[in-house]
Amino acid sequence: MGRGGALRRGPAALTLVAAVVVVGCGNSGDGPGGPTGAARDSSPSPPSPRPLSGAELCVSAVGYWAREILDGGEPYGDYQSMGLSNRQYDILREVVDAARARERDQGAPAAAELIDRQVRRACAERYRDGGPSVGPWQR
Repeated sequence: MGRGGALRRGPAALTLVAAVVVVGCGNSGDGPGGPTGAARDSSPSPPSPRPLSGAELCVSAVGYWAREILDGGEPYGDYQSMGLSNRQYDILREVVDAARARERDQGAPAAAELIDRQVRRACAERYRDGGPSVGPWQR
């Protein structure tokens, strides 16, 4: 047959191939059967966190950008590149304008308190009927 030999096809070769396939596809211990040969962890896994509501997402995003802008940070691009909706950007502009005036008159701690309070109030008000796919205009 030439140098290097050729793989012989026969019962022994097929048995070897089958054994490799079976071993390679065996239970790795990560499947539904759990770990094999290892102690199982009986502690319950923590529950998945619930998804945030539109108002909660608004508070998080708008509050973040309001503090960044008030601290002198420059937002990059437009409101969409900041991850905000047009509705959230309107809230951001109102809050930042009020916070700048408060900071000038009463200092940074008073401005930070105003941001937290006003963002929560405005987001709750603007999202009380749901997000863009839910609301009175959909009826």
